Amino acid sequence: MTAVRGDNSAARAIPVDCGEAGRRVLIKGGTVLSMDPKVGDFPEADVLIEGGTVLAVGPHLDATDAVVIDASGMIVMPGFIDTHHHQFETALRSFLADGILINDGHLHGAVNYYEHILQRFSLAYRPQDVHISVLFGSLAQLDTGVTTVMDVSQIHHTPEHSDAVVQGLRDAGRRSVFGYFEGWGDGTQYPQDARRLKKEHFSSADQLLTMVMGGEIYIPGYEKSWSIGRDLAVAVALHVVGTFGMAPTFDELARAGRFGADNIFIHMTGMSDFAWKVAADVGAHVSLAVPIEMTMRHGMPPLQKALDLGMQPSLSSDVECTMTADPFTLMRSAFTVQRAFVNEAALAGKERLAELLSCHDVIRFATHEGAKGLGLDHKTGSLSPGKQADVVLLDASALNVAPLNHAAGAVVTLMDRSNVDTVMVAGRIRKWQGKLLGADLGKLRRELEASRDYLFGAAGIERDLFRGCSHAAAGCGKGT
Repeated sequence: MTAVRGDNSAARAIPVDCGEAGRRVLIKGGTVLSMDPKVGDFPEADVLIEGGTVLAVGPHLDATDAVVIDASGMIVMPGFIDTHHHQFETALRSFLADGILINDGHLHGAVNYYEHILQRFSLAYRPQDVHISVLFGSLAQLDTGVTTVMDVSQIHHTPEHSDAVVQGLRDAGRRSVFGYFEGWGDGTQYPQDARRLKKEHFSSADQLLTMVMGGEIYIPGYEKSWSIGRDLAVAVALHVVGTFGMAPTFDELARAGRFGADNIFIHMTGMSDFAWKVAADVGAHVSLAVPIEMTMRHGMPPLQKALDLGMQPSLSSDVECTMTADPFTLMRSAFTVQRAFVNEAALAGKERLAELLSCHDVIRFATHEGAKGLGLDHKTGSLSPGKQADVVLLDASALNVAPLNHAAGAVVTLMDRSNVDTVMVAGRIRKWQGKLLGADLGKLRRELEASRDYLFGAAGIERDLFRGCSHAAAGCGKGT
C-alpha cells in the first residue's frame, strides 16, 4: 500500500495511472458527502475506486493493493454538475456584466444579450474562436470542481463550428453534454446536421461526451428540431423565458401533449400554471440559473414553484459574459433567494410557509439532480458503488472554513474555488493539490486573449476596461 500524505502544507506526489483498468485508489479518512441516501454521509470514511468506477464507500475499507490518498481535513463528494453553460462566450467574460437579456422596451436595455452577444459577437466567431473558448471555459470549471456540464452552444454557423465545439469538449477531458442549439448565416446546417454529429461523435454510450438537441421555440421551424431530437433519442432542451413572449407557444405545446420526460426546460420564468403542471406531470426537468435570472431580467427564479410541484431542479451558470460559472455562487444564490422569500412571508405573518431549503438540498441540486436532469444519474451525481468516479476533495482545513462544524454548510456558505484541492473525472486526476493538470494554461490564455481581440475587432466594439458594455451602449464601437 502506497500512501500519499494529505497535509496541504507539503507537496504530495501525484498518484500515477489513476483511472486505468485495474488501478485501485483509496481516498482515505475524509468527511464524505455521498449524495446517495442508500450510502449515507460519514464524518470520516473512505472511498475505494477501481479504474474509473466507485467500488465502495464507508469507514475503514480494506484495500491493501490500493494507492492511498489521505483525505484528512477534506470534504469528499461527487463532482458538481452544471446543466446549462454557454462556453463559447468565455472570451467575452464580464463584458455584459451590467447588461440585461433583451431590449424589452423598458429602461436599461440599450446593451443586451440577444442583440450584442448572439446577433453581433457570435456572428464574428471562427471555428478556432469556438474551440479555444470551449476548451478554456471547460478547464476553468474543472478547476472549480465542476466535472459535468451541458454546453449550450448557440454557435452552429457552419458544421466546422459544430465540430470545433465537440473538439473543445473532448480536449478538456471532462464529462460533457454537447447542446446542439442554433446557428445563423448561410452556412448553418442546424438542425439537420444533428444526424451527422450524433453518428460521428456520439454513437457510443461508453464515453465522456453525450448529446442534447436544442429546441428553441422562439426560432421559426422549431418543430423540426424537436422531431430530429426525438428521432435520435436524445433529450430536447430549450430556454423558456417569459420576456421573450414564449408563454403562448409553450402553452400550445403543453396542450398538444408535446412535453415529455426527455425535455430540459431552462429558466421557466413567466410560464402559466397550466404549463408548469403539465411539465411536472410528464417528468420534465427544470434547470435554474438563479444569479443570471435575477440580474439579467429573465424574471424571478421559479425555484419555489418547482418545489411546490414536486420538481427537483438543477443549477446552471448560464453566461460568463455576465457572471461567474463557479458552483459555489450558484448554490449560495439558490439557498439565499428561496429562504429570503420564505422568511419574508414569515415576517409578514403568513402561516402556511414552505420548508426552508437546507445546504444539503442545494448540494443535491448541484450534483444528483443535475445528473438526473441530463440523463446521467446512472453514471454520476453521487458517490455510489458502480457509478463513475467523478470526485472532488474540498479543503475544509483552509483559513476560510476551519474549524469544520457542518459539512454541507461549509460547502454552501463558506467555500469558494480556492477550496477545491483535487478533482477526478472517471477516476482520472485532473486537479491535484490545487493545481490543474495536463494543460498549458499560459499558452491557452494567450490564445484566448488573441481570440478576444479578434472578436472585438470583427464585431466592431472597442474594449473599455472601466465601462464594459456601457461603452458599447454609448455608441463608441468601431461599427456604430
